[in-house]
Amino acid sequence: MKIVEHKSKQLFTACAIPIPQGSVASTPEEAAAAAGQILSKNPSGSVVLKAQVLSGGRGKGQIRKDGKETGGGVRILRGAEEARREAASMLGGTLVTVQNRTGLIVESVLVEEGVEFASQYYLALTVDRATRSFTCIASAEGGTEIEQLAATAPGKIMKMNVDPATGWMPFHTRNLAAHLGLPREAGKGLGEIGKGLFRLFVEQDCSLVEINPLVMTKDGRLIALDAKVVVDDNALIRHPELKETLVPLPEEEIEFEAKKAGLSYIKLDGNIGCLVNGAGLAMATMDIIKHCGGEPANFLDVGGTADEEAVRTAFTIILRDPAVKAIFVNIFGGIMRCDVIAKGIVGATAQLGLKTPLVVRLEGNQVEEGRKILAESGLSIIPADSMGDGAKKVVKAVAR
Repeated sequence: MKIVEHKSKQLFTACAIPIPQGSVASTPEEAAAAAGQILSKNPSGSVVLKAQVLSGGRGKGQIRKDGKETGGGVRILRGAEEARREAASMLGGTLVTVQNRTGLIVESVLVEEGVEFASQYYLALTVDRATRSFTCIASAEGGTEIEQLAATAPGKIMKMNVDPATGWMPFHTRNLAAHLGLPREAGKGLGEIGKGLFRLFVEQDCSLVEINPLVMTKDGRLIALDAKVVVDDNALIRHPELKETLVPLPEEEIEFEAKKAGLSYIKLDGNIGCLVNGAGLAMATMDIIKHCGGEPANFLDVGGTADEEAVRTAFTIILRDPAVKAIFVNIFGGIMRCDVIAKGIVGATAQLGLKTPLVVRLEGNQVEEGRKILAESGLSIIPADSMGDGAKKVVKAVAR
């Protein structure tokens, strides 16, 4: 799960990674006050307003508000009143970027001191599953999109393994400094940043920590102007303090709600909703639907110990997708009992007033009791004798 920039920078500070002075503002007045405080220390300096949305390319994007384009998502200013005016044009607007063309609502802005720099770099730490280690990615072409650089000039990108067991070592700093062309006196600061990245990566169970750009000021200091932190979803149980900082993208909201309910849900492009227990069975279900000429609308695994409430929640999540024209419930009861699932299906169907065609295949533990519950429910549920039979029936239901 991605963490918004100002929260990511709080994590940077905790790990001694230098960042510009700044604070977050959710009103024009707060932005003006924050800008005034920064400029009181350096009247001839500048202030940067940065829209706090989960998207790259904010500076090249465009904010739309009240039917007008008001400017980009990153703006450099010189005064407190200018900060008030620009914040007013940003807050409540929709920022459209190359990475998110549908737009994201700007609910807050980060107000930071402007930093004059002599050069900029790209620096990140991520997971390399092939080598079962961490990988440091760096380039002297900071401030640009790393994906674009990888496609056009891959030789300008350095990759370096960092062993999780030993952590960031002095030779990592030397190799990195040589690749970036940093002067010798910058080595100490670079080493501290490398150690900070490694510490943050491990302590917060990250899958990515990125600085773009990392800049060198005219007096030789290294500062992280931007911060991107992505935490492994599977590790969130160890970081309850982070849950409040996690903001899903609009297209991830349903998946986020499913995760909170203990369900695994991924939206797909089809029109047949799938409710299955077990990841392997879910994959097989999607495959057989496609084999029969249909298109699955989702991957949804309720797990091996789901109860009636979990089934009701699963139905609610599936039906939030307007593309769903039919639902296929495919359950193999092991630890899970088919009669419990059947009660959940009946309860959810009645409670939600389900009008979407529903095909159910039950097999395994307490299957006869489960089938009896469905048959006696009086609801329009289409029973299936097997997974193949169910797939054919749900595809046929969509085609009607």
